Amino acid sequence: MKEEVQLIINDKNGVFYIDISGKHEAMMTFVFAGEDKIIIDHTEVNPGNNGKGFGKMMVAKAVQYAREKGIKIIPLCPFAKSVFDKTPEYKDVL
Repeated sequence: MKEEVQLIINDKNGVFYIDISGKHEAMMTFVFAGEDKIIIDHTEVNPGNNGKGFGKMMVAKAVQYAREKGIKIIPLCPFAKSVFDKTPEYKDVL
């Protein structure tokens, strides 16, 4: 089974998440900062899923979303920031 990153947006915030068998196994939350920015504030992967790349998958989906919408990302979450620091091709959305 291929895990896919899903997105839910509610008013001024949102969450990228991965469901397995109907259960949230990973999530990354963000808030909108005005019309043209999102702030990634938290990333969480449930125990037993470490090392599966779920966090990086969610950051990649956030980058894709930002590019599609023409917005920027502020990675306040330490995990997301570390992924951005290690991935030069994501600099265009910072």
